[in-house]
Amino acid sequence: MSAPFRVDVFTIFPEYVEVPLSLSLVGRARSGGLLDLRVHDPRDWAADAHRSVDDAPFGGGPGMVMMPEPLFRAVEAVGPPRPLLLCSASGRRFDQAWARTLASGAGFSLLCGRYEGVDQRVADHLCDGEVSIGDYVLAGGEAAALVIVEAVARLVPGVMGNEASAADESFTAGLLEYPQYTRPAEFRGWAVPEVLRSGDHERISRWRRAAALARTMRRRPDLLGAGRPTAAERSLLAELASELPEPPPDPVPPDPVPGEPVPADRSAGDPSAGDPSAGESAPGESAPGVSAPGESAPGESAPGESAGPHPPG
Repeated sequence: MSAPFRVDVFTIFPEYVEVPLSLSLVGRARSGGLLDLRVHDPRDWAADAHRSVDDAPFGGGPGMVMMPEPLFRAVEAVGPPRPLLLCSASGRRFDQAWARTLASGAGFSLLCGRYEGVDQRVADHLCDGEVSIGDYVLAGGEAAALVIVEAVARLVPGVMGNEASAADESFTAGLLEYPQYTRPAEFRGWAVPEVLRSGDHERISRWRRAAALARTMRRRPDLLGAGRPTAAERSLLAELASELPEPPPDPVPPDPVPGEPVPADRSAGDPSAGDPSAGESAPGESAPGVSAPGESAPGESAPGESAGPHPPG
């Protein structure tokens, strides 16, 4: 049997992380030996009797800053799996693609900031990068750590049980997930689409593809790259438009004229061309590319939890 996927989290509030990650899917993965989650309190490596981990910032200013010594000592004593990512509002935005990258390795670690932030030398010389979960600030990095651990852990082989579940989810193929329904077939006059009750798996597959594409075009056109929707996708949308709970924008953008460049602002059919705010991704809502292609890769400087106390995000 292969070694379990290991995740180490450094936080001065161990219970904040331990309790939620002992429940549900992640909790079962831990008890089943698929996930080895270790939580470490940097206070255990503090140099004084008061277990101090923070001090006033050089140059003055409000708040306290986490000192480098307890953090360096903790990490060096534990020898956690790399990359070690600092949860920080200044980091690269976490997304599904990054989650897949982390899940493909043997493990990773997170360092949660608190107070006004973490001494910059920790980010520069101890961590491998900084990770953020969105453009907002939290009191500490723990909430971000919970998000990241769950997003990655569910992609570790064996954790979800049904591996196909992850394949159909939002962002996996650059699209939002198609609508889901369950019993009863009709509720308060709202019926489940007939195709989903037909038993025709080919029809169902085509309908789900069209529904996912239409939903993405309306809600997150930023996820569609150049050349999307393709000719085949437009044909599929035209064929099934009347059957979809969320029809595609009208009109679906035409094919570019051969030889002419595709306009940079082409919005994949965004129906709100006049609304500059429409189609923008919501803060904290991650998607493939959200901090994106072109930004530093895991293990380089970046990843932060837009969540801790202001750097910690």
